[in-house]
Amino acid sequence: MNARIAAGAAALLFISVLAGCGPAASSGGGASGSPKPSSSAEESGKPSPTASPSPTATTKSVALPTDCRAILSADVLAQLDGVPLNDAAFGPSGVGSNGTLTCIWADPGADTTSLVTTISRMNRGPALDLLNGLVSDEGFSCFTPDDGTRCEKTWPNAQYPVTDGRTLFWRDDVLIDTRYSNLAPSGYTSSIIAKLFD
Repeated sequence: MNARIAAGAAALLFISVLAGCGPAASSGGGASGSPKPSSSAEESGKPSPTASPSPTATTKSVALPTDCRAILSADVLAQLDGVPLNDAAFGPSGVGSNGTLTCIWADPGADTTSLVTTISRMNRGPALDLLNGLVSDEGFSCFTPDDGTRCEKTWPNAQYPVTDGRTLFWRDDVLIDTRYSNLAPSGYTSSIIAKLFD
């Protein structure tokens, strides 16, 4: 199978994944128990090789968070110890006028090291368009952990010998979108998911 056919097959598979994520398929709420071990690009560098239909999109209303530290576990916060949060040098951050939370972990004195997460409302239709576009146009890998849909990709930084990447997670009309460069705490996205949805 050549690369073009493989990319097309991946996009079609992902469309079918999101198409099967309607409220009628709910298994009765959010995730149960502790979060599953993640295989995110920022955490392991090896995304899951498959994305099977998830029966877990729910109609649960999830409040957007308002505190960048409160959405992280103690372990993740320890890994970010010493990294400035929401320094004014990087522009607007914190809670926006529409309730979106932007968290910028970065030192103004560093050349490239940063971790920027935006948590916002996004309905299923726009989320499907966004995530499918990342699969078909940019080669992101997507799978369905933690009762949601997750897409991710890493690449070499264009200027420095470090790794850049992006991880997105969508569930219950909430999108967690993280872009990072040379700063990828283990368990970061899974920690946010656990705080928001459990």
